Amino acid sequence: MNLLNNIRVVLVEPIFGGNIGSVCRAMNNNGITDLAIVKPRSTTDWDDARKLSCNAKAQLEARKEFQSLEEAVADCTVVAGTSARTGFYRDTAYSPKEFAPLGLESAKDHKIALVFGREDKGLFNEELALCTHIIQIPSSELYTSLNLSHAVYLCCYEMFSTSGAFQPSEESADEAPTELRERMFDLWRDMMVETEFVHDQKLDHMMMGLRRIFNRGKLTVPDCKILMGLAKQSLWVADQWEKEKENRK
Repeated sequence: MNLLNNIRVVLVEPIFGGNIGSVCRAMNNNGITDLAIVKPRSTTDWDDARKLSCNAKAQLEARKEFQSLEEAVADCTVVAGTSARTGFYRDTAYSPKEFAPLGLESAKDHKIALVFGREDKGLFNEELALCTHIIQIPSSELYTSLNLSHAVYLCCYEMFSTSGAFQPSEESADEAPTELRERMFDLWRDMMVETEFVHDQKLDHMMMGLRRIFNRGKLTVPDCKILMGLAKQSLWVADQWEKEKENRK
């Protein structure tokens, strides 16, 4: 079951069409497709909304419109309203990361809503009263108010990330065994000597530094083979230089 299908993003009286379009894009980036708009304004620039939605135009056209927040969340169990203000009962606010597992638990069987207020005034107290949870997005005191689409993206991202919908790719190559790594280090030792990168008295010290560099991360079999190829080519070039010097004598 895709829990993200049970998440509704609700915009209350958004001012700018461009923000609505950007919200559609932010939602689709995170696999969320249920958009509701409460009291869309007659002055909304829908052309700008379509422009900013980019490849999420279908999401914009599929939006639902309601005349009140109460109607927009009537079928939702958990309703999380976002607010940058403090005071009232906002001191019990969750961060988006803290809220995500709570919301997703309910989304297993029910619709839930993420509610975002007006760009200039946010959500009114009576609208927050309809919410079961308050979300406050951490931000610097230099500027605590986020752009609407940025706020939507951050909240949707935490839901998407926590849901496990995205599975990052994993390294498929085998980790290099000690025998292969040691053959690689031997080649690099020879290369540093033959190219006169280091003198004998500092060779051991340099090799310890080289080992420390390569051992900071996981070396795979292909990694070692590339590094060995580099060392072999450098040794061949060094040999050609020596032959050229001999021929000039």
